[in-house]
Amino acid sequence: MDYSYPFSIEWSTEEIIDVVSFFEAIEMAYESGINRQELLTRYRKFKQVVPAISEEKTYFREFEEESGYASFPVIKEMKAGTDDQKIKLNKK
Repeated sequence: MDYSYPFSIEWSTEEIIDVVSFFEAIEMAYESGINRQELLTRYRKFKQVVPAISEEKTYFREFEEESGYASFPVIKEMKAGTDDQKIKLNKK
């Protein structure tokens, strides 16, 4: 991993940790897979820090440019899935 995670300097340490944890979950969805419920928990914490859709899209885009991992397809899969499902996507 040779990239940085997007965050705002206005966030608290806890908020930065929640956002980084969410983006780590996105990575796991591509690398090894992640339990849908775990991803949902991390996404909810992310949304408490980044409630606006426009801001969410900005951070998703920044993360994808840095890492190559697209967040939106993972979230789409999470929303369509069932509780015990494992989310695993292939990186394009």
